[in-house]
Amino acid sequence: MKKTILTLAGITALVCGFSCNVTFADTVAVIGTGDMGDSLGPRFAALGYRVVYGSRHPESEKVQSLVKKTGENASATTQSAAAQQADIVLTLVPWPAMEAVAQNLGNLDGKIIVDVSMPFTQGEDGYPQHLLATSSAEMIQAWNPGAKVVKTFATMGSHLIDDPLSDGGMVSIPIASDHRDAKEKIAGIVVAMGLDPVDFGPLRMAREIESMQMIYMIPLVQNRPENWEFYFRRSDYYGCYQSRESTAEGLVPPYDAGNLAIFPNTGQAPSPCPE
Repeated sequence: MKKTILTLAGITALVCGFSCNVTFADTVAVIGTGDMGDSLGPRFAALGYRVVYGSRHPESEKVQSLVKKTGENASATTQSAAAQQADIVLTLVPWPAMEAVAQNLGNLDGKIIVDVSMPFTQGEDGYPQHLLATSSAEMIQAWNPGAKVVKTFATMGSHLIDDPLSDGGMVSIPIASDHRDAKEKIAGIVVAMGLDPVDFGPLRMAREIESMQMIYMIPLVQNRPENWEFYFRRSDYYGCYQSRESTAEGLVPPYDAGNLAIFPNTGQAPSPCPE
């Protein structure tokens, strides 16, 4: 773990400099202590956050072992008590249990909720299929209208939280939210973890992120010896041939065209425009 943290510190200094708009002083509630929770909790702690795990069984040996692994500022309590203490709430509970959990965390007004859940099941043919008509993130936002919901960390293996370079290079992390400030803050955290944030627009685009989750699962259900992680290679092709002040022919600008989120530069530069 120490080796990984040192590597991430180097990555953060390299790609962020002083541009990552992240204050490592908030409290983060990790609601769910499974595969992603036991990776994200320690990583947030390594970045300087106080971590509180929310569990149905906070005194269990498994949860207490995770608290110890996370560090001296970590603790565990009930799911609602953890959420009430936090500035950022990570929801990692599987569906359909998420429906009850996300509606019973108390007043979350003003908090950032990061939805990492994967609302799908296996269809009759064994392949993934959606459980919801919209998305988990949109439903959580509707249940908690005063919160700022962000969908991210949902299209990757947990091993990349532990070591972001373990698959040979930086991995892309889609982010969707209706709240620019929350999106930018979480993007800064993603970069600080050594990952590459990609702006997927408003929260309704969480539906497409959740579709990517199902694509991610295909080689796993096929029991193939290899799987894949997403990496979006940057291109300036269209930007080279159209004005920055206009939109591609036949398209209208989105509602937030004048207020797009600004993410830290991870150094993944596109090819230069031809002369």
